[in-house]
Amino acid sequence: MKQTAARPPAHYRDVDADSAGQRLDNYLLGALSGVPRSHVYRLIRSGQVRVNSGRVRAGYRLREGDRVRVPPVYGRRSGPAEIPTNRVRWLADRVLYEDRRILVLDKPAGMPVHAGTGVDYGCIEALRSLSPGLRAADLVHRLDRGTSGCLLVAKRRAALRQLHGLLRTGGMDKRYLALVRGRWPNGISKVDVSLSTRRRGGESVVQVDPAGKRSLSRFRVVERLGDRATLVEVVIGTGRTHQIRVHAAHAGHPLAGDPRYGDLRFNAGLSARGLKRMFLHSHALAFDWPGSGETFAVSSPLPPELTAILDSLDQAVPAPAGRGRSP
Repeated sequence: MKQTAARPPAHYRDVDADSAGQRLDNYLLGALSGVPRSHVYRLIRSGQVRVNSGRVRAGYRLREGDRVRVPPVYGRRSGPAEIPTNRVRWLADRVLYEDRRILVLDKPAGMPVHAGTGVDYGCIEALRSLSPGLRAADLVHRLDRGTSGCLLVAKRRAALRQLHGLLRTGGMDKRYLALVRGRWPNGISKVDVSLSTRRRGGESVVQVDPAGKRSLSRFRVVERLGDRATLVEVVIGTGRTHQIRVHAAHAGHPLAGDPRYGDLRFNAGLSARGLKRMFLHSHALAFDWPGSGETFAVSSPLPPELTAILDSLDQAVPAPAGRGRSP
């Protein structure tokens, strides 16, 4: 009679002070090294992961003393993906700022911030491979794969907890530059509509939903390019998935180059001018360090491929005297 190997038991981890404040999903990605993010979310949704014997959401913030049930996972890699240093060494030249607590990366468009289904590594895994001092680095926030610009990384767990606290209380100023379709109205436009996320064909799709999570974005006109397009600065009061993209589309001015929520004809016209990516760039980041009140600020200029699009559109629109592009 054929014997079946015994199923290995789940194990339990007690959250220490260093891990307190971390999101459950991020905690598990460290505990289950090499497991795809999508599988970690399935484990949480199915209830196989529990905190203090109860089911919780992926975004649950762990507290010191919490007991986490970590289920056995079959077929996972024995460790993180091996990243050839010569393939990611160029990333070191994109570091905008670094000290003993944090690092700010000028993230390139097209590179994910972390590994996932079908992706062996992203920005954070690449950074960890570059230096022993970055092995414990973790993402403070996320950017869409198609978005470029300021990506904040914590090098120490204490700094990560402080910065996550700022994000929860609205103490971090994050600003983006985006090119949108049409003529955005003057002044600061507030888009305050709730959003929810659902899965469709294996991808996350965000939609306006009164029963969803409150989401707030403020748009300010930076430069008009005739009636065809507007360069806007966006300040987000919340950090929901695809928030700027969905809010812009909801306002009737979808982002240039957005393949999911954008306008096909608008995108095609800009593609003919050379736009090969989504026109969304995280251009500035600022906050005051908790405790000391020390102000930190960093910025990233628009990448050349985006300024080339603005210049191309400028040539098609007579420029009024004294107009400049200074967000």
